[in-house]
Amino acid sequence: MPGTDTAQIPGTRHTSRRGLLFGSAAAAVTAAAGFAAGSMPADAAEPTEALHGTDTVAFHGHRQPGITTPAPAFASFLALDLIQEPGASTAARRDVLARVLKILSDDAARLMSGRGVLADTQPEMATNPARLTITVGLGQSAVQILDPARVPGWLKDLPAFSIDKLEKAWGQSEVLVQLCSDDQITLHHGRRALEKDLRTLATTVWIQNGFRHSRGSMPEGTTMRNLFGQKDGTANPVEGMLEQAVFGGAGLESWAEGGTSLVLRRIEMDLETWDEVDRPARDFSLGRRQSDGAPLSGQHEFDSPDLRARDDSGFPVISADSHVSRSLAREAHEKILRRGYNYVDGSRAGLIFAAYQADVDRQFVPIQQRLDEADLLNEWTTPIGSAVYAILPGCREGSFLGRELFPD
Repeated sequence: MPGTDTAQIPGTRHTSRRGLLFGSAAAAVTAAAGFAAGSMPADAAEPTEALHGTDTVAFHGHRQPGITTPAPAFASFLALDLIQEPGASTAARRDVLARVLKILSDDAARLMSGRGVLADTQPEMATNPARLTITVGLGQSAVQILDPARVPGWLKDLPAFSIDKLEKAWGQSEVLVQLCSDDQITLHHGRRALEKDLRTLATTVWIQNGFRHSRGSMPEGTTMRNLFGQKDGTANPVEGMLEQAVFGGAGLESWAEGGTSLVLRRIEMDLETWDEVDRPARDFSLGRRQSDGAPLSGQHEFDSPDLRARDDSGFPVISADSHVSRSLAREAHEKILRRGYNYVDGSRAGLIFAAYQADVDRQFVPIQQRLDEADLLNEWTTPIGSAVYAILPGCREGSFLGRELFPD
């Protein structure tokens, strides 16, 4: 009955609402005190694995981190354009770029080691880097500002592909900062700290956030799955081939010693119509079994696809138009390093496809041209964003990214 105190009702043991509230609060405090004192249910499991929050990756070195280092669970790609005064001289524009790179270098070194940036208003949020890496790249116009003689021939928009439906919202920028970490709070704090420190020098063009399997949910080294359920990145180069593909060698040249390139593509995936496809058709389109990632011609994920294999009826086991067949490197130098992240943005979902290679024109473009000509997966995928960046070499302590590339 509204407004009636149960203490006035016969047989209620005189327990009022006020008493119930205070009693519940007291019980909660008592329970909390018990846990604080170390008591817990007998069947509660003790932690069996070490926490990874304090794991760090070194920032300084001949090459930047975040490229060949194991990919953490989450990524945030931050695109920036430099703030330039109309009619500014080349020297003035170069000074702005140098200041941006100095701030990024100092902030990255601090954040990756678990420290807040200078004047950080929330330094506590930086204490668990969780394998945080920060990687910086420049678009064509920014490299021209740095030194026109340094602009590689491949640093330009990709050729037009018929499958593309590119949106300006995900286009080219002058600077790209890639942040990766196993902790989303660390990632958000790091990205926001960089944006705040650069707000008088650069404007944010776009932010793309992505995710992979959480650390510890799968064995280390497991190939991630995209939102189609497919293993994504199985064919990545390994060991010596990885070195050559990303940083140059065996006929490939990087644009700068210790540098590489990044092609970033935002690929929308039609999950609704993909759900209507049965498992055999999915495997046929990809050229691999969705269950374990093995090529249809093999038994294990990392078996080399045999494009000449035939079934009992004489038909190819792997279709010539399957994704595996079209994306397979036809020449040794076509190998690229794929480092993808899934994204979900409201009702839209897909893959943030990051490809690293020494030379975009010789490695990435031939593969993409074949995919554009014929790829069964094109039925369910649409590239909606595209950008190309020159990834700077690393830097030694006391210097900053790109220092040795500025003209004297």
